[in-house]
Amino acid sequence: MSADPGTVDLLLPAARDVRVDGAPSRRVRAGRAGGPARTGLFLAGVLVLAVSVAAGTRIGAADVGWTDLGRVLGARLGLGTEPLPPLLDSLVWDLRLPRVLMAALVGASLAVCGTVLQAVTRNALADPYLLGVSSGASAGAVIAAVLPLALAGPGAGALGVTGGALVGALLSFGLLLALLRRTGLDSVRIALTGVVVGQLFTALTSLVLMASADADTTRALTHWLLGSMAPARWDAVAVCALVTPLGLAAAWLCANSLDGLAFGADTAASLGIGVRRTRMLLLVVTAVLTSVAVATVGAIGFVGLIVPHGVRLLVGPLHRVLLPHAALAGAVFLVWTDALARVAFAPREIPVGVITALLGVPLFLVVLRRKGEL
Repeated sequence: MSADPGTVDLLLPAARDVRVDGAPSRRVRAGRAGGPARTGLFLAGVLVLAVSVAAGTRIGAADVGWTDLGRVLGARLGLGTEPLPPLLDSLVWDLRLPRVLMAALVGASLAVCGTVLQAVTRNALADPYLLGVSSGASAGAVIAAVLPLALAGPGAGALGVTGGALVGALLSFGLLLALLRRTGLDSVRIALTGVVVGQLFTALTSLVLMASADADTTRALTHWLLGSMAPARWDAVAVCALVTPLGLAAAWLCANSLDGLAFGADTAASLGIGVRRTRMLLLVVTAVLTSVAVATVGAIGFVGLIVPHGVRLLVGPLHRVLLPHAALAGAVFLVWTDALARVAFAPREIPVGVITALLGVPLFLVVLRRKGEL
């Protein structure tokens, strides 16, 4: 029996007295703005994202003007504009634009994964790395870089690291499901088992680095593990551009089920939601999105934690509204933090994960204060 989409909506006014993110109950509004205002906010978010992508493509050590950007896009799209010199054209098309688009895709994925997991586990501190997937990806990347003969042959480059990270992420998720097979998929067991799996692969990463890596390899891997958009190229963007929309669409189609799960498994089951089946589907979706993101750019923290909370303050807890707004906010946030990572200590670039952590802590404190918890 499937849940009637309207049934959950009828019960959602009760959310004024229940925290849908799983924390102890306090008063929370079911929504902030009406339908037209939400539509306007979403369209404004789309416009802000487009402007952010364009501005982010210009920002860097080398100056790129708006005219230069237009000429590159026009020439590449066959619009008859005069092409730029090859060096500047390659800078914009092969380096800047792929990393900015990758930042937008990864930011959207992480924000949506955090939103989904906060509802599925009823845990306000849940983020995309709760399942241990990022630790598995880190272990796979380290093994692929330190032991190239095992995975990709001598001289394995970024492709070997990315492939190893993806394999490690999927293995860690498989181990999580194997451990949960008999105990079930309730929210507490998911969180605790994810922590255990994550710690296991973190220890494996440290062991391989300490036992096999030299100083240069350790430094390079540490930079990658903190998250960086620098390796982004068009082939990786194409993979993310295929996986991310599919994952976001799957999560959005489960929006009513997420509303029910936010009240707990018993309430969701009473609404006709197949709790175990829905949780399994959503865990698979979030694991795939997180695996692809981490395998491509490394583990970038705080995006999937703070963005859902901030957006929830603006649009309320209804997931059919919350999910698309969270995707836009996550994309914009990561585009600008990546731009800051490029110019903050120019010409030296720092990992974007460092910037998201430095910004994420105070932003999270602001969100907690707005919710009345500080």
